[in-house]
Order: sequence, then structure tokens, then C-alpha cells
Amino acid sequence: MDEVYASIIIPCKRIDDYVEECVRYCLGLSYAHFEVLVLPDNEQPLSFVDPRIKVIPTGVVKPSEKRNVGIKCACGQICALIDADAYPDKDWLTNAVKHFQDPDVAAVGGPSVTPESDGLRQWAGGLILSSRLGGGALAHRYTPEKRRADEELPTCNLVLSKSVLDKLGGFNSNYWPGEDTYLCMQITKHQGMKIVYSPEVVVYHHRRPLFRQHLKQIWSYGLHRGYFVKKFSETSRKPIYFAPSLFVIGLIGGLVLSFLNPLSMMIYVGVLAIYLTACFIEGLKTKNPRMTMLVFTGMFLTHITYGLAFLKGLAIRNLKD
Repeated sequence: MDEVYASIIIPCKRIDDYVEECVRYCLGLSYAHFEVLVLPDNEQPLSFVDPRIKVIPTGVVKPSEKRNVGIKCACGQICALIDADAYPDKDWLTNAVKHFQDPDVAAVGGPSVTPESDGLRQWAGGLILSSRLGGGALAHRYTPEKRRADEELPTCNLVLSKSVLDKLGGFNSNYWPGEDTYLCMQITKHQGMKIVYSPEVVVYHHRRPLFRQHLKQIWSYGLHRGYFVKKFSETSRKPIYFAPSLFVIGLIGGLVLSFLNPLSMMIYVGVLAIYLTACFIEGLKTKNPRMTMLVFTGMFLTHITYGLAFLKGLAIRNLKD
């Protein structure tokens, strides 16, 4: 499949150190046939020159709109999407392109792994997302697991057929984040095509550090998922997405009930103790006292934040409310 030409699309606000890191790693890929499209808000050069790189200013628009600009400008038969604060493994495209030998495959993605260079608070956020307690059934997005068909993968690491993207008209820019959810739903439910998760299609994604930036991102995820549950239930109405909200409701409701009789209090305290113990055990796995407390606290706050945001998403009429 070496004859397939790929367009790597990197949306960004400005060209910073993360963007330059991403582009340098793209230029070092083992795959030979590609171009790199960098899409900042304004005209801005990279600190190095390569004929495979095109910088395309977009103005101040959403990342989904930037990706659409990149798709329209792309010369490749596939469009490889990666976030500006991520960088690819050297075999990223080599491992992704081979899956398109199956004509029913429209998209391929894989895990976005925390880089070794990330700081302690970034690593703590990554550990929460990649754990079964924190990420649940979505943990494979952050740590390599077995190959499978998937209903939805995020745009931080998503390689797509350009012909399918053109047919669908690119991304729906009314949703961000969530444009990837909507696009994947169009691919699997409306086009009847496949999305493949491969543990070999790896990018390294710098994490948002605990606590404020991490929780802000989690809030956005929960808000959009709650909204999508009622608007696009085909892929979003799954028990895993409701779990944090049920936990929040149980936490508040159980506290109220615990004051009514001793048995309710015993049950409430017992269940909460089991949950907190599980969070603490996740932290202990790091064998680092400071990291243990970051993961323990971050896990609890992640569940609370997502749960509250999900409930708000269910309640609002539209995402601008």
C-alpha cells in the first residue's frame, strides 16, 4: 500500500513548540508518501523548511472547521488527523494504511499514549484516563489493547479515507468536541462502513495537567456526551456514559438517605469506602506517594466532573445554553 498518498492534518491556534515537535516527528515517519498540512489561525512560519509541509492560515475558527479546510486542501487519498499537542510513532502511517486494503474500512485509529516527557500532573491525568476505573470501556483510547472494530474514535489519532470524508462533507462544525462522534456515527450507522482500532497505530499525546485543565477537558467531554445521548442515541446511549452521573446521584441521594436511618448510613458508608479504596489502589499501582494522591484525588474529581457535566448535557436544549 506504499502507493497511497496521505495528507497529515494538524489544526492549531498558533505554531508553538508542540506543533513543531509534531511536524518533526511526522517528517521522520517510516512511511514515504505524505504531505503535512499545518492550519494555524494566522500566517506564521515554522522554524524549519521542508517541501512536504504546507502552512495554511484559517482565521480564528473551531478545530473542526480547520480540519475541514485541511480536507479540502488535501492531495492525499487518506487524511491522517492528529492533534497539535501530539506526535506520531514512526510507524503510525505504515500501520494505519494497510487496513485500507479492506474496501469497507473508512477509518483507522489507535491509542494516544502519554509521552515519557510529560510532567507528574500530566502523567496522573493520563493514568486516570487509561485505567479501567477512570476510562472504563474507553481506556483503549489511551493505552494499547487488542485490535477490534470500533464505533467511534477521537480525532487526535484518526486516519480516514478522503473519498468518504468528501462524501460526508467533512466534519459537522456545530459540535466541538463531539464532531468526531458525529462523523463516526455517519460512517458506521449511515454508510455501513468500518472503523478499525489498531494498537499499532500509536500517537503520543501530551496530557492536560491535573487539576484545572484536566477537569475542564473532562467537563467538556461529559457535557457533549450528555447532549449527544438525547440527540444522537445511535452510539451514545451506552451504560458506560451514564455511570459517573449515577455515581453523583447516588453520592448525593445516599447522603440524604443516610440521615434517615442507620441501615442506610451503613450501606452508604460501605459503598463509598469500597469506591474510595478502589481509587486509592489505582494510585498505589504507581508506587509513587505523590502520584498516588494525585491519581486518588483526580479519579474522584474526574467522575464527579463528568457526571455533573453529563447531567447538564441531558438538560440543555442546545450546546449554547
